Amino acid sequence: MSKAKILFVEDSKTQAQTIKDFLESKGYDVIWVEDGKSAISEAKSRSSELDIILLDVILPDLNGDEVCRWLKLNQATRGIPIIMLTVKGSIPDKVIGLEAGADDYIPKPFDEIELNARIYACLRTKALQDELKLKNRQLEELLERVEVLAITDPLTELFNRRRFENVLEKEFQKTRRYNSPLSCLMIDIDHFKKINDDYGHHVGDAVLQDIAQIIRGNFREIDIISRWGGEEFIVLLPLTDSEAALKSAKRLLQTISNYKFSSLSGKKVTVSIGVASAPSANIDSGEKLINISDLVMYEAKKNGRNRIETA
Repeated sequence: MSKAKILFVEDSKTQAQTIKDFLESKGYDVIWVEDGKSAISEAKSRSSELDIILLDVILPDLNGDEVCRWLKLNQATRGIPIIMLTVKGSIPDKVIGLEAGADDYIPKPFDEIELNARIYACLRTKALQDELKLKNRQLEELLERVEVLAITDPLTELFNRRRFENVLEKEFQKTRRYNSPLSCLMIDIDHFKKINDDYGHHVGDAVLQDIAQIIRGNFREIDIISRWGGEEFIVLLPLTDSEAALKSAKRLLQTISNYKFSSLSGKKVTVSIGVASAPSANIDSGEKLINISDLVMYEAKKNGRNRIETA
């Protein structure tokens, strides 16, 4: 508590100096201002530094209750505890101050020991609230990380199959509702088993990671890219017809076939790609869109690999 910073708002220089000296003797860092506008300005500019505000009710410009109300409505300053100081000690006066958002209310004249105790109590409550906010923020961050892990393939950092299937259904519903185009690319690495057999699975993993990055770099932010399983990847292209999807597939095929894989000492790797698009007479679901792109991808395998086949 010895390093706590207090904003002290008091228009009487004599009273202010006495209380300021006392607070500083107790180890507090005190910022003193004499009017409501200065109090608001200081609170806004130092909101992250201030631990508590001692606010006199009777000020030369704004009423202390108005200052308190403003500070409690402002997002940056609402969490700073406010103790009201005033010669008005009636119950109605206290109620007005507390309704304005004050955390405590001390009528003048007050005992300095009591003031210190009230400050300490407010600071203790604020410390507990700050700790709770920190834990809540840490929990939110943890939940966000868990959510990311639940939809992400750990090796390639692409979406996993579960996430892809969830997005697919939503995108296919849009296609059906608005009769807009939707395309799917199924991508399979050629002779991937041989890479694992000849170089080891650690090299195979590095190749998967490289290809994942190549695929990510060849598509738009709105496109959904996923590791489908093993050495297979899948890309969903919203608002993309068969002609545009084929163009994207050709660009990807060429990029991968020309890429020098450092883990393979420059050895070339190729892929086979199947392309299917909706709307189509024989595609009435997201599942069929995937199945047909998968079937034509295997046609590409049968027809020599390192090629594209379309439905």
